[in-house]
Amino acid sequence: MPARPDDEVRSRARAWRDDDPDPATQAEVDALLAADDLDGLHARFDTRLQFGTAGLRGPLGSGPNRMNRALVARATAGVAAWLADQGASGPVVLGRDARHGSAEFEAEAASVLAGAGFAVRVLPRPLPTPVLAFAVRHLGAAAGIMITASHNPPEDNGYKLYLDDGAQIVPPVDEEISARIDAVGLLRDVPRSSDGVEVLGDDVLDAYLAGAAGMLRHGSAREVVGVYTAMHGVGASVVRAAFALAGFPPLHEVAAQVEPDPDFPTVAFPNPEEPGALDLALAAAASVHADVVIANDPDADRLAVAVPTLAADGTAAWRPLTGDELGAVLADHLIRRGGLEPTDVMVTTVVSSRLLHRVTEAAGIGYGEALTGFKWVVRAVEPGQRFLFGYEEALGYCAGDLVRDKDGVSAALLAAELAAEVRADGATIEDRLDDLHRRHGVHLTAARSRRVEGADWLARVTGAMAALRAGPPAEVGGRALESVEDLLVGGRLPPSDVLIWTLDGARLVVRPSGTEPKVKCYAEAVVPVPSGDDLTSARATARTTVDAVLDGAAALLAGLGV
Repeated sequence: MPARPDDEVRSRARAWRDDDPDPATQAEVDALLAADDLDGLHARFDTRLQFGTAGLRGPLGSGPNRMNRALVARATAGVAAWLADQGASGPVVLGRDARHGSAEFEAEAASVLAGAGFAVRVLPRPLPTPVLAFAVRHLGAAAGIMITASHNPPEDNGYKLYLDDGAQIVPPVDEEISARIDAVGLLRDVPRSSDGVEVLGDDVLDAYLAGAAGMLRHGSAREVVGVYTAMHGVGASVVRAAFALAGFPPLHEVAAQVEPDPDFPTVAFPNPEEPGALDLALAAAASVHADVVIANDPDADRLAVAVPTLAADGTAAWRPLTGDELGAVLADHLIRRGGLEPTDVMVTTVVSSRLLHRVTEAAGIGYGEALTGFKWVVRAVEPGQRFLFGYEEALGYCAGDLVRDKDGVSAALLAAELAAEVRADGATIEDRLDDLHRRHGVHLTAARSRRVEGADWLARVTGAMAALRAGPPAEVGGRALESVEDLLVGGRLPPSDVLIWTLDGARLVVRPSGTEPKVKCYAEAVVPVPSGDDLTSARATARTTVDAVLDGAAALLAGLGV
C-alpha cells in the first residue's frame, strides 16, 4: 500500500488516539505526534494488521498496524458481529499465553463479547493453545479465541480464532470477518459488559489431560529418561501433569526456561527450530544421559525432539530431528502399535516430505495432502475416514481427534512412548529412522527463508512469485525442471500461492510466508538404498542435492529482488 500523505497520517493518528481505550498506547501516539516522528506514524497508521486464516499477529504498539487493546476490541467486535450473522449459539471460550499484553487483550475480548450478548468462558490461567482448541468442542462453544503469538519474538503478540468445530478458520470466513471488522465504528460506541463472563476451573484442563494420556497404548513402555524445555512458555505445568497421569517418570526440566517469561531471556528467538534454542536442553541431556530431549514452543502447540547420536569422530553427541524426521517416526510408531483400519488416514502438507506417503502406502492405510497450516491438515479427510495422524514440517503434530490443531503436549507423550519402547528394545529412535530409510529410500528435506526488508516487501514478494510463475527456469541447482504444479490455479487443493517444481532427482516448493515478510523454499531429495549398502553415502548424496537446489532457489529469488 502506498504511503499516506503526512497530514493524513497525523490526522489518522489523532483520531485513533481519541478512540483508544488504553492510556499507554494513547501516550505512545502523543509522543510520536509531539516528536513529529513521521516514520513511526506511517509504520503504525498507513495500514492495519490483516485478519486472515492465522488471525492477527504482529508487534505490540499503538495504531492499527500493531497489536494493542484497540485493535483487539475492534477485531472482537467484528468476530461477534459475524457470529451473530451466523445465528451462533453457545459460549465463546478465551485463552491466553504469558506474553506481554496477553492478559489485557483477553480481558478486552471478554468485555466486548459479553457486551455483544455472548456468554464468555475464560481459561483459568495462561495455558497452551491446544487446551483452548480442545475447550471449544468440549464446552460446545460457538468459537474460541487464543491470545498468543506462538513462537514469534518477544515484542509480538497475536489473536487466533477457532470455530465451533475446534479448528482454525479458512476462507472465505477470514474475508467475511475482516469485512465485519472494517465495519466497526467508533470503539467508544461498542458495548462492553462483565455479565456472563465466567472464569473456568480446572475441569476442562483435566479432561484434556485425560484425553492426551488416553492416546497412549495400554501397557506400553514408560521407563525413559527425558529432558524437557518449555522455552519460557506456558507448557511446563501441563506437560508435567500429562506425563505424571500417563505414568512416565518425571522429566528433567531445564530450570532456566521452565517458568513463563515474556522476554525469553535465554534464547535469541523462542522457536525450538532456531539454531541455539535447544542448547541448554542438550547440555542437560548430556549431563543426565537422557534418552530423549522434548521441547515445546512458548504456547506449546509445537514439539521438537532431539536424540543421542554419534559425531563424525565417534564421540557422543545430540541432534534435533527435523520436523519431517519426527513426523515419519511418530507415524511409524502409531502404525507399529497396530489396530489400524483401511479407513484410517495420515495427513501432511505439500511442503513436507513424501516419506509419509510411502509409509502409509506400505501400511495399507489412507494418505492425505493439504496446504500448509493445520487448519487444512485436519480438514483433509473424507467422510467415513478417521484422522489418525497429521503433521507439518514446522514441528506441528496431531494424533487422533482430541484436538483439531497441532498439539505439542499430546505429541510429547507419543514421543516419550516411542523413546521408552525403543529403549526397552535396546534400540534408538535413530534406528527407527534408519529402518524407514532402508525400506523407502533416504528422504532428506531442508528449508530456507528469504526475509524481505522494506515497506514494499509485499509487492516485491508478489512480483517475485508472479515472475517465477510466468517464466520458470530450465533448471535449479543443476537439476533439470521436469514439471510444474501451480496451486494458485486450484485443482486438487484450494487455490494458494504455491509453486511445486519436480526436478531431476529432487523437488522444490516455493511459497510466501503467511505471517511474515518472507519467501520460503522447501527442497527434498529421495535416494534409494540398495540392499546391503550403508546409509551414509545415500544421505551424503541427498544432502548435496538438497543444498544445491536451495542455493539455486536463493539465486533465483535474489535475481528477482527478493
